[in-house]
Amino acid sequence: MTTTVSLPSTSTEQRQLLLELLATRAYRHGNFTLASGRTSSHYVNCKPVSLSGLGLALLSAQMLELVEPGAVAVAGLTLGADPLVSGVAQAAALAGQALDALIVRKEAKGHGTGAWLEGPLPEAGSRITVLEDVVTTGGSSLKAVKQLREAGYVVERVVTIVDRQEGGLAAMQEAGLELRSLFQLDEIAAAHQA
Repeated sequence: MTTTVSLPSTSTEQRQLLLELLATRAYRHGNFTLASGRTSSHYVNCKPVSLSGLGLALLSAQMLELVEPGAVAVAGLTLGADPLVSGVAQAAALAGQALDALIVRKEAKGHGTGAWLEGPLPEAGSRITVLEDVVTTGGSSLKAVKQLREAGYVVERVVTIVDRQEGGLAAMQEAGLELRSLFQLDEIAAAHQA
């Protein structure tokens, strides 16, 4: 049996539905060890949302609004950013915008060209916006930014679904980056409790 899904018509309604999805499907409260090694009572795994059709459609539309003007591509560190860069590139194409997607490997490819980056590579000097699912300390985003900058690209903005509010913003600013977030952790936690 096929279930139909329709996206809300306004950006505000889409954002509200996305918040509800993140609060119910991505957020957990308990005792967790994070990728950064820190412990936390809050855990956010955006993949159950970003890998669902409705969730990715909502995320892509919302994130596209925050992509830096003049960017020719969006990029992110595999695995969390994989659906995001693809979804945002597709949302841009459907809106008549030229925007490609790049995936940054966690380590150089062990064969062939030894590439760090996958996708249609733009010319050196091109502007790229980095996408991320969750920013805690900013380590994953900064790794992606480092590889992109070393490849000759201009990276000045990171767009994340959730800022955990645990130092990521300061780390971005120190690296000369602007961090734009769809949601703060406290918004998701509050929506989860509602």
